[in-house]
Formats: sequence, structure tokens, C-alpha cells
Amino acid sequence: MNRLAACKSPYLLQHAENPVDWYPWGDEAFRRAKEKDKPVFLSIGYSACHWCHVMARESFEDPEVAEVLNRNYVAVKVDREERPDIDNVYQAVCMGLTGQGGWPLTVITTPDKRPFFAGTYFPKTARYGRPGLLELLKEIARRWTQDRDGILDIAENIMNSIRQAARPRGAESVLGRGAEAARALGAEAARAWGGEELSAADLSEAAFHEAYQELETAFDERHGGFGHAPKFPAPANLSFLLRYHRVTGESRALSMVEKTLVAMRRGGIYDQVGFGFHRYSTDRKWLVPHFEKMLYDNALLALAYLEAYQATGKEFYARVAREVFTYLARDMRAPDGGFAASQDADSEGKEGKFYTWTPDEVREVLGEEDADLFCRYFGITSEGNFETGRSIPNLLASEAGNLEIAGGSGHMDGDGVEERLARARERLLNARARRVHPGRDDKVLTAWNGLAVAALARGGRVLAEASYAEAAARTVDFILETLRRPDGRLLARYREGEGKFPAYLDDYAFLIWGLIEVWEATFEAAYLRVALDLARAQLDLFWDRERGGFFFTGADAEELLVRTKDAQDGALPSGNSVSAHNLLRLASLTGEEEWREKVHALFQAFSGEVAAHPSGFPFLLTAWKLSETPPTEVVIAGSWEREDTRRLWDVVRGRFMPEAVILHNPGGDRGKALSALLPALTGKDAAADGHALAYVCKGLSCQEPVADPMKLERLL
Repeated sequence: MNRLAACKSPYLLQHAENPVDWYPWGDEAFRRAKEKDKPVFLSIGYSACHWCHVMARESFEDPEVAEVLNRNYVAVKVDREERPDIDNVYQAVCMGLTGQGGWPLTVITTPDKRPFFAGTYFPKTARYGRPGLLELLKEIARRWTQDRDGILDIAENIMNSIRQAARPRGAESVLGRGAEAARALGAEAARAWGGEELSAADLSEAAFHEAYQELETAFDERHGGFGHAPKFPAPANLSFLLRYHRVTGESRALSMVEKTLVAMRRGGIYDQVGFGFHRYSTDRKWLVPHFEKMLYDNALLALAYLEAYQATGKEFYARVAREVFTYLARDMRAPDGGFAASQDADSEGKEGKFYTWTPDEVREVLGEEDADLFCRYFGITSEGNFETGRSIPNLLASEAGNLEIAGGSGHMDGDGVEERLARARERLLNARARRVHPGRDDKVLTAWNGLAVAALARGGRVLAEASYAEAAARTVDFILETLRRPDGRLLARYREGEGKFPAYLDDYAFLIWGLIEVWEATFEAAYLRVALDLARAQLDLFWDRERGGFFFTGADAEELLVRTKDAQDGALPSGNSVSAHNLLRLASLTGEEEWREKVHALFQAFSGEVAAHPSGFPFLLTAWKLSETPPTEVVIAGSWEREDTRRLWDVVRGRFMPEAVILHNPGGDRGKALSALLPALTGKDAAADGHALAYVCKGLSCQEPVADPMKLERLL
């Protein structure tokens, strides 16, 4: 056992028995490197990463590789989910040097952490068109000894590039790029180039529409989604398109969302037997996934399906969200509370073995008749559609392609086929449970749990399902109990009784998002108060007082090569994008204009980058559009116990109104306490006889309160 045996991270523990003399990230490792005058071999990955496992089997478990590493390097292992701050810095180095990044991330640094070599996966010996790790390690060790000055020059050049990249790129830096930037901003923005300062509003209006054009160009007309293989779900793009459709009425934006959501649900990227989404598809059709399952993907996709349900009224989308919540409750609950981070792609050393089937395996469980039906619908054949003749269940080319999505029912046909398939799926799920399960990383990450909380709370509100909101509230309570220090500082990771690592921007932003959603699902003021407290703490810890926007690490964090600040939205929306939404919602709820001022400064901080590549910032652009849209305010006043209150709520909860602030005044002492916190509730009470009333205000204009659900429908 090496030093990693004392760690809590499941990823680090996977390497605790390697012959490599691994160190966890920390002062001891770099002090040792300095004392021994050795470079640092830095390997970054995560528990569910398939190619991390491959590199571990080929190299880190190999005595020959271990001997070279131990003799010439100090080897450091990092779990990127525990230390995204470290990963952000060195991932940027790899992108800059090679044009691509990913995991496992392989970086070699000086003893003072300055990188001079970076790449991703390397086989033990050269193949796949990649150099072998053994050869690389030997050659770099030789150069470290014989050409130290050359290596240090490389390290210094990389550091200069890192410092340059970390400089702010706001509107003023875009202006400095002259005509090239003018073209990027479009005709409207270009009119501001006569020496006047370009405002964030001008910038974002042009970028908002350009982002849509870029997404439309990248859209895969045949299969849905964006680009070619590998194809990622990109829920931030879907969120943007739904809001673009709402603001502009552009039907094409909605059709791109629907095409993508339907195709993903039918594809092999969706676990047709056990529910939940795999991380991404290796092909255009969504058929062959990379089989790992991540908490954040499933939370964000559940939100996307819920919003599509609100925007279209089609029950199919609500059903998919319910299925994802079923998966989370069954498979992703962590031992002590909260949700686990991920499930592995591999079991028994083979990727996807847990999730794939042969016709004989299906017949063994279902019998001849039901097996033939299931195999026909879900594309399970003797030839297979995956490795070694195994099949990934899917609905892409089967009779189930006739799902009545357009009508919203989601049913396959009459004649009891859907019921037979549902029973068959349940029996296969029970049989699959007896297989060797993929590994599960059961650490609880504050950020990803915040996303799960947001999805569950939204599901509770939109679907009128109290159990979802209760699950969200329990998760929040667990995080606040185990991942918050006595001084109020959030922590990033919990496992086996230990909370550790000062929380990052994403932890604060995503948890605040979840708290706001729980507030809107339950109207328990305690959750809103915590959201406000954490938002103030986030400003103190992360705000860039010189340039605006939020740094990824807090002012009290370990000092790395550079303090990063980013707003680009990828598989996850950025902490800055989510924070912009959070602060706007808190400003609308409380009337505190300080929040809006911070959001404007945040837009200014990133306006240049957004102008250069608008579709890279879809979630930030939806926040900008929200800031420019006159708010709609809806207050339902009346006791929860009254049927007329619930009827008014039924009108509101199912509508897609991302610009709306929706409040409840229950009356009595609780209503008075809420009014002190939320000025918008003042004077908006139930009728004198207790009858529920709905108040609707848009901008500075308020309508007469209504008691009739049909009248409320018309007002909205």
C-alpha cells in the first residue's frame, strides 16, 4: 500500500496498491521533489473514467513503469472531482500545448509546480499513434539531467502564457482587436466603434442572436444534438434554446430541443432498462455511449426535460424526468446522505458489460414470447450493436420509433404492448441487479448535489410531486450539516464522516441555485435565508474587486500557478453563469439592487469573450436576457390547505415562465414574517373571507387580483 491508502477519495484509493510510490497533492510531495531534485509526474483523473482505468492497468500497475517513475520522478495523484481548481489550471496547460484535453491528464512539472510537458492518455508502449509512456518518462528524465536550462525555458514560456491567458478579456480588450472584433460582434455592435466605449448590453444583444445562429449551424438535423461524434447532451444549449424560443417565438429553436431530447431518450445513451443517462455518445446517433453515469448529467438533463414539459405540455418529457429521479433515488443515494458522484463505465474489467445483452440472456429471464417482443422493440440482436456481439438496448430503429411524442402521450400502441414491455423491463432490471455492478464513487460533492437539489425541487413543483421536493430538502439539510464549517464556510467533498476542501465557486453557485429551487417548491423561508447568506459569503470570497466576475477559488484557498476566472459553459454551466441567474433571482425576490449591480459588472467582465464565441456561453446569455426582460411577478395568496389555493397553483406550476418570480403568501403570522423578508408580498393577501387570490404584475404594472383559475390563465 502506498500513501494514497490514507485518502478518502475512491479514485485515489483505486491506486493505493499500485507499485508506483504515489503521493497525494500536498506540500510533502513538492518538498520531496525539491530535496531529491526530481520533476513531478502529475496524474489527474476520476473514479468513473474508463481511460483512467486503462492507463492504470497498462502502466501504473506495471512494475517496469513503476520502477522508472519511482527512480526519476515524484508521482502525484489528484482526483479532479475533489480538486477541480488544480485540474482547471493544468487542463488549460494541456489544451494550450496539444489543442485537446481530457482525462487521464498527464502533466510533468518542476518541483515548484511549473509545468513543462502535458498530455492525456499514454499507452505503456507506443501504439494508437501515441508515444509510449515508458519512452516518454525515460526521455524526459534524460533531458531533466542533461538539458535542464532548456526545460526551465519551456516552463517559463508556459507560465508566461498562463499569466497572459488569465488577464481579463472584457469589452475593453475586444475593442483593442479592431476590425476583427467588429465583425465578430455584428453590425449593431460595430456601430459603437467610433471611439465610444462598447457597453455590455450592446455586446450581449448581438451575441444573444449570434449564439442561436451558431447553435443552429451546429445542429444535427438527422439525429439531434450538436456536432458530430463524440456527441454530448449539452443541457445548457437546450436551456438557452427554450428561452430563445420564449423570447423570440422562433419555432425552430423549440424543434431543435425536442428533436434532441426525443433522440437521446430513444438512444443507447439512455439506460433503457434502469433509466438515467450515460455521460456521452461515441457516435452521432446516440447509440453507443461512454457508459459512465455522472450525477451532474442526470440532474441537468432532468431539468431540461422538465422545462420541455412546461414549454410543450407533452407528458413524454415529464415521464423521462420521473424516470431519472427514480434512477437517482435507487442507485445514487450515498451511504450517509446526499447523492454519490458517479457510476463507473466498467465492470469485470470490460466497458459496458453490466448494461448490454444478448438475445439468449433476455430469453433466459423473460421466456420466448416476451423476449422476442422485447428484443424486437429494443434492438437486441444476435449480431449485436456493441463489442463481442452484445447489444445496447435502444429505441432508435425499432417499432418503438413510432412513439407518439408529437401527441404528448408517450404510448407505443394499444393491445397492452407497453404494459408487457414495462413488466419485461422490470424483470430484466431485477436480473441485471444480480450481475457484478460497476464501481460507484460515493463521495458527496457539494456542487453536483446542488444541481440534484435544483432538479428534484423543480420536479416537485412542476409535477406536483411532494416526494421530490422532500428529497431535495433532505439533501440540502445533509449538506448544510456535514459540509459547512462552524464559521459558515462551505466545504467541497464529504465521504465517510469527513468534510474536506474549501468549497469552490461551483459549490456555492450550484447550492444556492438548489436552495432557491427548494424555496420555490416549499416556501420555507429558512432555505431562502441560507441562500442569501451564502450569496453574501460568495461575494466576499470569490468576487474580483478589480475587474468583476467570480474567481473559481476563494480568497482563502491554496495558491496555485494562477487564480482562474471563467464563464464558459460546457458539460456543466459555469459558476459565473449560474451566479448571474442566482443574483438576479435574489434581487427580484428581495428588492436588493446591489445584486443586479454585481451581475452587470459580471457581464462586463466577460463581454469580450462572449462576443468572440457566443455559443460557448449559452447559460450566461440567458442570464443576460433575463436581466433585460421586465419581470413578471405572481403571488398566490391563500392557505395551502384550501382547494382554491391549489387550483391557482396548478395554473402556475406547469407554465414555462423563466422570467417570473412566483411567490406564496400563506397569510397569518407566517405570511407577515415572509412579507418582512420579501417586500413583494406586502399588501397581497387572500380575500377577507379567506378565498385564495392571484396577483400578477409585469414591470411596474399590476393587474386586479383574480380568484378564477381561467382568468389567471388568461393573465399569464
